[in-house]
Amino acid sequence: MAEKRLREGYTTGSSASAAAGAALRLLLMQQTVTSLEIALPPFLPENGATDEPNNRKTIPVHSVVLTEYGAVGSVIKDGGDDPDATHGLHIEAHVSLLPDSTEIILEGGKGVGKVTLPGLPVPAGNPAINPEPQEQIKTAVREACATAGYTGGVKVRIVVPKGEEQAKHTMNSRLGILGGISILGTRGTVKPYSHSSWKATVLQGMDVALAAGAECIGFSTGRRSERLLMEALPDWKELAFVQAADFAQFSLESAAEKGFKCAAWSCFFGKLVKLAQGHAYTHAKTAPIDFVTLAAWCQEAGINKTLLPEIINANTARQVLDIISNDSKKDAALHHVATIARDKAQHWAKNNVKITVYLFDFDGSLLTIV
Repeated sequence: MAEKRLREGYTTGSSASAAAGAALRLLLMQQTVTSLEIALPPFLPENGATDEPNNRKTIPVHSVVLTEYGAVGSVIKDGGDDPDATHGLHIEAHVSLLPDSTEIILEGGKGVGKVTLPGLPVPAGNPAINPEPQEQIKTAVREACATAGYTGGVKVRIVVPKGEEQAKHTMNSRLGILGGISILGTRGTVKPYSHSSWKATVLQGMDVALAAGAECIGFSTGRRSERLLMEALPDWKELAFVQAADFAQFSLESAAEKGFKCAAWSCFFGKLVKLAQGHAYTHAKTAPIDFVTLAAWCQEAGINKTLLPEIINANTARQVLDIISNDSKKDAALHHVATIARDKAQHWAKNNVKITVYLFDFDGSLLTIV
């Protein structure tokens, strides 16, 4: 029997964006919308690439109401057939006008977590609204204002009425995000997958690459790391790149079985550490980072011993990068961890495939190649 096609959902970031856009349309134009088309984060002008298909998505709007200070839009977050802890939550955007300003002010209200520890994309002390959703929400605001001919400022406060309760079912508290959920979404939609269907997609991608004459395959852990690897390997055919996601061992073993001569593995630091630790599957829920081991690797590379306690007690891999950023042995440490990761990958590839690991920084720069 053919596998059922899984239904795609949308992120908390897309939910907040549609809620804000709908609220502003009611406030500025007296329009009550039941759905709203919004831009998706990877294709926003701020992020480059605007020429890819499906760069917008229509989101159902649950409700919009006027208030004494402005308007409130509400969207029910839908995870599709890959629901998570935020599925079904009401994501609200409380908007008000700032006619004497041109600024868009974005705040986190009740049910939106507050960042309390370093190492996350948002600095400590700020609401847990990641950079991509921030720009997505602001783009929805700009579009509504442009449609209405309004040139003043807007304040948007994101509220999730049951967010604090639901956050108990996430890893937020462990990451130092307190008081609610995070507003997330690097791509704006939730691409559903079962393990079997994702693995089938990886295999299919490799088959397409082989059919196109590729002798090497470029694996990445996600959309952004794939784009960076493509930029680093401009001579490779586009069909030679496959998003392996968290399926490290499976993808590398399959590359060997299919006869590829070489493979590139593109990732950021957190996934690199997990690969070095030997996690066959690198998802955050099942593959935590061992900071004690990471500190030992840093020590082996010559990182100042005074930094080791900070590394051991770090909250995220991103924070470790910050901790060692000014150490003279930073590059040596990254190269050392990448070498361990490459050797683990090489083991899974059964030495039939020459593995090269590309480690990228969060700003897109290449940190090391091994």
